[in-house]
Amino acid sequence: MMKRILALLSLALLLAIGTAAQDYTSQFSEAAMRERVKTLSSDAFAGRGPGTPGGQKAAEYIAAQMRAAGVQPGNGRSYFQPIDFIAMKADPNTTLHVSGKNGTEDYRFLDDFVAATGAQKASVKTRAELVFVGYGIDSPLFNWNDYKGNAADFRGKYLMILVNDPPATEKEPRLFGGDALTYFGRWTYKYEEAARRGAAGVILVHTDTSAGYGWNVIRSSNGSWRYEILRSRSDKTPFLNVRAWATENAAQKILAQAGLDLNELAKAARTRDFKPVKTGLTVSLDLESETKQISSPNVVGKVAGSDPKLRSEYVVYSAHYDHLGIGEPNKDGDKIYNGAYDNASGVSAVLGIADVVAKMPVSRRPKRSIFFLFPAAEEQGLLGAEYYARHPLVPLARTAANINLDGVNFVGKVSDFIALGANRSSMIGYIESAAKERKYTIKDDPDPGQGFFFRSDHFPFAKAGVPAVNFSHGSDFIDKSNKDAAKFLFEYTEKYYHQVGDEYHDWWDMSAMVQEAEFALSFGIKIANAPTMPRYNEQDEFARPDALRFKTAKRK
Repeated sequence: MMKRILALLSLALLLAIGTAAQDYTSQFSEAAMRERVKTLSSDAFAGRGPGTPGGQKAAEYIAAQMRAAGVQPGNGRSYFQPIDFIAMKADPNTTLHVSGKNGTEDYRFLDDFVAATGAQKASVKTRAELVFVGYGIDSPLFNWNDYKGNAADFRGKYLMILVNDPPATEKEPRLFGGDALTYFGRWTYKYEEAARRGAAGVILVHTDTSAGYGWNVIRSSNGSWRYEILRSRSDKTPFLNVRAWATENAAQKILAQAGLDLNELAKAARTRDFKPVKTGLTVSLDLESETKQISSPNVVGKVAGSDPKLRSEYVVYSAHYDHLGIGEPNKDGDKIYNGAYDNASGVSAVLGIADVVAKMPVSRRPKRSIFFLFPAAEEQGLLGAEYYARHPLVPLARTAANINLDGVNFVGKVSDFIALGANRSSMIGYIESAAKERKYTIKDDPDPGQGFFFRSDHFPFAKAGVPAVNFSHGSDFIDKSNKDAAKFLFEYTEKYYHQVGDEYHDWWDMSAMVQEAEFALSFGIKIANAPTMPRYNEQDEFARPDALRFKTAKRK
C-alpha cells in the first residue's frame, strides 16, 4: 500500500510539473537580442541614469519593444509606473571631522569615506558622539542583541558598525545561517535598525572581503547622484541624517584617535556578551548636497494567461534597465557608464521572453498570466522594485513567483546555471525539472557569505513573502577552448562592475543569451501551469518576513 501511495504521489508531481520537454529556442531571435543590448548600452543612452534623458529614452525604448511584440500595458493603458525620486549629489569637498583625546583628524570624501543623507534635504549638519556597536544587530530569532544599554545611548549618536553577520562557531555552526549571509548582515538592515534607534548617523566599515568588491565600487557608486523614493508628508518611516561608509584604514585611524583598536573591537563583537563601546570621540559632518526632484518610471507589461481561473495569478519576470549614467571619467576620459552586462543584457533577455509569450496562440499560453517588470533605480538600492512591492500593479498575494535576470551570459553556452534563492521555496522543483530536461546542472549561491540574494530586484518580492529567484548563468562553458571567456568573468568584478568598461562588443555570443532566456522561460511556464503557487520552506526566514520587520501580503 505504501509503495502504491508513493507511486501515486510521484505521478501527481510529474503531472504538476509537466513531463513533456518543450524547447523554445527557435522562437527567440539572436539578431533581435543583439540589437536590443547593443542599443540600450550605446552612448546614445548615456548610461541610463534615472531621471536623465538617457534613462527616459531607455524606458520608452522598452515600452516600444513590448508594444511591437503585442505585450499589453501593465498599468491600465500605460506601460509606465511613474515614481518620484529625490536625487542628491554630495559636495566632493566634504570632510569628516573627528576629534578625541589623541587629537583631531579630517577625512576626505571618496578617498576615506562616502556619505549621503536620508533627510532628503540639501544641508545637513551633524555633531555627535561616536559609539561602536559591533554588528549592529538586534535579533530575537538568534538571541543576539548588540544594542545593549539604554535607548539614550544610541539616540542622536553616530554609530560605527561592522557589515555582515557575526561568524558561526564550532558550538553554533548555523549561527546566522552559517556560511550564508542573512538579512541581518546586510548593510541595508544596519541602516534601518540604527534609524529605528534614533541614531543621527551610521559609519559602516568597508572591507574588500566583507563586501566582495573593492572600494572603487563604493567610490563610483557614491561619487555622483544618489536617489531615494521621495517621501510623502505622511510617511513616518525612521531615517538617518547621515548614512556613511568608511574604508577599513580610515575606520582604524578613527578608533585609534580614542586609543582603540578596530581588530580587537571586531573580535569582541563576535560574541553575544559584546556591549557597545562609547569611544569618547566626536564626529562632525556638514553635508551639503545638490538636490533635484525627478521622476523615473518602472516599465511594465503583461500577457494574459489562458486559464479563466488562474489568469488572475501572475508570474513576474524582472530586469532593471538603469545604470550609473555619467560619472567619474577613467584615464582615457570616458565617463559614460554604459552598463552592457549590468543590465542591458537582462533587459534584452526579458524582452525576448515577452516577445515569445505574446506571440503564442492564446490556447497555448501559460495558464497564469505573465507580468513583465523593468524596474528603475536598481543601482540606487533596488528602489524601483521596492516601490513596486509597496504599490503592486497586480496583487502580491496572487503573485506566484518573481524571476529576476541581472546580468545575462554573452560569453558562451554553459551547462550550469545559478538559481539564487530557489532552494528557499518550492520553486526549486520546477527549475530542476526544466534543467533535467535540458541536461543542465543547477547550483545555488556560489558564495553565500557575500549575500548576493539581497542585492537585486527579486529581493523586495522576497521581503513581501513572494518566492523569488535571481537567475543567472554558471561558468562551466561547453566550449572549453574559449579561455578568454572564463578570464573575462573572473575579472569582471574587479575591472568592469560599475565601471565605464562594462560595454557591448561585437564578439558577444548571442546564442548564450538565448540559451539563458529560453531556460528562464521554460521553468517560468512550469510555475505558471502548476496547480498551486510556490511557497517558502517553513524554516526559511522569508516564510516569516514579519520576524525581519517586513510587511507581507497573505497568500492563498
